[in-house]
Amino acid sequence: MMSIQNKIDFVLFVSATNANPNGDPLDGNRPRINYGGYGEMSDVCIKRKIRNRMQDLGHKIFVQSDDRTDDGFGSLKDRADGNEVFNAEIGKGKKADREKCAGIACEQWLDVRSFGQVFAFKGVEVSLGIRGPVTIHQAVSISPIDIQDMQITKSVNSESGKDSKASDTMGSKHFVNFGLYQIKGSVNVQLAEKTGFSDEDAKALKECLRTLFINDASSARPEGSMEVCKLYWWQHNCRDGQYSSAKVHKSIKAELKAGIDIPNSFGDYVIHTEELPGLQPEIIDGI
Repeated sequence: MMSIQNKIDFVLFVSATNANPNGDPLDGNRPRINYGGYGEMSDVCIKRKIRNRMQDLGHKIFVQSDDRTDDGFGSLKDRADGNEVFNAEIGKGKKADREKCAGIACEQWLDVRSFGQVFAFKGVEVSLGIRGPVTIHQAVSISPIDIQDMQITKSVNSESGKDSKASDTMGSKHFVNFGLYQIKGSVNVQLAEKTGFSDEDAKALKECLRTLFINDASSARPEGSMEVCKLYWWQHNCRDGQYSSAKVHKSIKAELKAGIDIPNSFGDYVIHTEELPGLQPEIIDGI
């Protein structure tokens, strides 16, 4: 299948209401926040959600979560070894054709074609690095966020044999009352040619972004607490793009409406779009 011929840029607005969009393990799993008080979601977190959606849509994924494995493999090495064609080539050791290995991996797994992957496993003589065409920035909230801490208790001890409540029956959960986050990304044509990322793959990526939080509910993010508000998708008319990705991403700005100091919904913002002659975004409502 032919790879994409025209550069793509996209901007996604997502809202979090009484949810923890992305906990920071170095800060007690509190929602990520920068020094300026703005909320953050790591690019790794966003790619995980995209991979999950790719899997939901029936695509083969190499980096699968343990709780979503659909092929019975419990590690990346097992999954790589389980692919007979890939394993036969990389198993040749130093005589393996790296380009052929990369081609097999990209043909097999959509997330490898999209984001790239490093194949470096203990006991395998050859390590392989693949650069992917899809790059995603870490998300940053439009306004500073307010993190709420809630103390919680369990109604029963984890283990029997104790007459009173054990110390592990106390805990905490953390969430933001409301935050509107902006996610920026691009698809590079030159790297797409190397991995074989096609127009059909771009359509799949667009659908994954539009439906990013389907099947993503958890105690930290209850159903309905995370929402894709708007997706802006630019398809340029040439390989390198009519404008730089930075210029395209900066052409979209979200600002608080007049008279609103503390936002509570996406409707409290107004989206300004700077006109870029010859390049119009496709504006898509999320789910």
